[in-house]
Amino acid sequence: MTFQLDRFDLHAFVAATLAEDMGEAGDITAAAVIPADARFTGVMDSRDAIVVAGLPIAEAFFRALDPKVKIERLVEDGQRVAAGTDVMRIEGAARAMLTAERSALNTVQHLSGIATMTRGYVDKIRGTGATLLDTRKTIPGLRVLEKYATRMGGATNHRMGLWDAAMIKDNHIAVAGDIGEAVRRAKAAGIASIIVEVDSVDQIEPALAAGATHLLLDNMTPPTLRGAVTLVGGRVPTEASGGVRLDTIRAIAETGVTYVSVGRLTQSAPAADIGLDFKAAD
Repeated sequence: MTFQLDRFDLHAFVAATLAEDMGEAGDITAAAVIPADARFTGVMDSRDAIVVAGLPIAEAFFRALDPKVKIERLVEDGQRVAAGTDVMRIEGAARAMLTAERSALNTVQHLSGIATMTRGYVDKIRGTGATLLDTRKTIPGLRVLEKYATRMGGATNHRMGLWDAAMIKDNHIAVAGDIGEAVRRAKAAGIASIIVEVDSVDQIEPALAAGATHLLLDNMTPPTLRGAVTLVGGRVPTEASGGVRLDTIRAIAETGVTYVSVGRLTQSAPAADIGLDFKAAD
């Protein structure tokens, strides 16, 4: 089955990434050192315990340069694996394998790093009833992939961009005049989903009265969050956001908020330690 994500062109991504790496001359090292008819077998493996993400994309890199390559995925995206686990076996044209190697590994390492960090946060709030959300704090051009990785880690995607929900923040409110007016303008524009960021409890009622459909409770302490959730009384979903860390998320989630959003999932996740070793095919 072909790997597909909404608003993501896998073929274009692979072609652009390989073009960036190969330039005008191609892989001059492989061309000079490796015979044209040489074949390699390889194993991609995890050096740490991780949650895997990005294997279908890695496969696409190898297939782009060697359509006859033999690939066996040994695990699936979203699967948690122990250190030392083989995740993919590859056999194909040696030059093609070497040329695609870095692009494939960079992608799997980056996405698996995001998925692994995300799973850690999901595990921390398990049983609280709160749902983990990602944010728009993504590397430009990689948002769809990075948000795919958070899903593989167990999170739920927040809005994908500026187009699929309104989010009214302090700068919008400053220009509109007050929070109620900002919400009324969004509602008058026919926007169905209106998220409103509030940084104090006294903004809650004006936002709800004007038609907010979701409240983002920004940088509030757990006691303040608990009071805010009580005040909202289930009228709309509530989201805790701002400075959430692994050591604080449990207390935040236990306040009764519907969601907790964490920007560092895509902004700060370290790459997973994944290797790929080749040897000459028999």
